[in-house]
Amino acid sequence: MNTSWRSATLAAAAACVLALTTACGQDQGTPSSSQNVGAASPAGAGSAPSGYGSAPAAAGQGGAAEGAPAGALAVRSSAEYGQVLTDGAGFTLYRFDEDTAQPPKTTCEADCATAWPPVPASGATAAEGIDKALLGEVTRADGSKQLTVGGWPMYRYAKDTKAGDVKGQGVGNIWYASAPDGKKAAAGGGAGAGDDTGGEAGGDLPGLSTRVDPELGEVVVDANGMTVYRFEKDTPWPMTSACTGACLEKWPVVAPVDAADTKGIDNKNDGRRGYVVLDRPDGLKQQSIDCWPLYTFAGDKEPGDTNGQGVGGTWYAISPEGKAVGKPK
Repeated sequence: MNTSWRSATLAAAAACVLALTTACGQDQGTPSSSQNVGAASPAGAGSAPSGYGSAPAAAGQGGAAEGAPAGALAVRSSAEYGQVLTDGAGFTLYRFDEDTAQPPKTTCEADCATAWPPVPASGATAAEGIDKALLGEVTRADGSKQLTVGGWPMYRYAKDTKAGDVKGQGVGNIWYASAPDGKKAAAGGGAGAGDDTGGEAGGDLPGLSTRVDPELGEVVVDANGMTVYRFEKDTPWPMTSACTGACLEKWPVVAPVDAADTKGIDNKNDGRRGYVVLDRPDGLKQQSIDCWPLYTFAGDKEPGDTNGQGVGGTWYAISPEGKAVGKPK
């Protein structure tokens, strides 16, 4: 009898230790199907759960050809987007916020690379208005060479069906037309008018930081200056996300952000509660604060927007400590 009691006690203690050493008690089981998506996704917000954008154009529609050489790069100016980099056929070139420029790294693979075909490095030349010294290449996982500009890997968007289309601008709040120097194109600006973090022009935002909203107080924002939210149907312990499928079209996940690339965020990681990454059952990796998974809202169009606040009584801006800002008592 004593042996059985001792065995049971040891087993319980081991289970407790395991739970405490598993970050946020992550549960890889199927998340709850109960969702509250909220407002409809705006045009151009994309339809893929990962925020990669809509499926590519059907064969025969024309458009940005997968694997086509870039040719002589050119610059197109518009009142809406400023100076935009294009390939030799006039198709807009894009950059992806989840990539990096220093060092150059591409993270768009599989379905993502179908919706956003990588631009081959071979055959790309700099036309007037483009510094040829900014052109480079990065080796993809399959060994192919992808064009970089200013260190940023370049892509086309499969839904751009004719020269001059910029349908990929702002998709998922992570895809942007490239300026001639590889930074983000900005309305009314010249090359590099958009800052390299996607925040407000002239700023230099880290991956996650805070701003003081005149109505909500201090809230977390991403590298683009967009408000970050938490979902009240998620759980922090064990950490799970109840936003799946169509929900993610309107509430894209915040990709992992290194703790060193934050400012003003509670990014401690003590193994139980802290700044950890959720490995979602759908294969996405999602940053959390205090074990609450983080999202942006496709209905927010400009830095400072808080259109997702209070949607469905379940979505709230998040504080740097992980609290739901403005949630009714």
